[in-house]
Amino acid sequence: MHDVRPERDMARPRYEQEWGLMAEKRRRSIEIEGVAHTAPIPMGSRIDNVVYSSAIMGADPVTGEIPDDGEAQVRYAFVNLARFLQVAGVSAEEVVRLTVHLSEPTLRDAINVEWEAMFPDPESRPARHAMNLPLNRNMLVQLEVVAVAPSD
Repeated sequence: MHDVRPERDMARPRYEQEWGLMAEKRRRSIEIEGVAHTAPIPMGSRIDNVVYSSAIMGADPVTGEIPDDGEAQVRYAFVNLARFLQVAGVSAEEVVRLTVHLSEPTLRDAINVEWEAMFPDPESRPARHAMNLPLNRNMLVQLEVVAVAPSD
């Protein structure tokens, strides 16, 4: 049986060519200076007014190093979250959900301190879920956020 697929254009992603998905590019990758994943993935992504992050780690934004101290990681994670939101073009007020990944559950109190500083109004806080699980390298905390900007 012979292959009836069209010749592949290397400049276009395989799924677009093989399945005819030719959507206009609405997605924009989001990066924050000084903090990056070791894998080839962005810190987050935005389509129209919807923003999702990848895992935002508690790395020092100046050195890129992840401190061994858990409370320092928590502080840096929230600093990096604020920087991510700014680059994404949204504010803390537009966050609808925050997921917290902890490999050290005793850091919940430190998370709550930063949480209340970023979201001080108890009548206007996003949904939050915390999960205890092992994280890569010496990471003790990671944050994932979903935000929705006002419609244009």
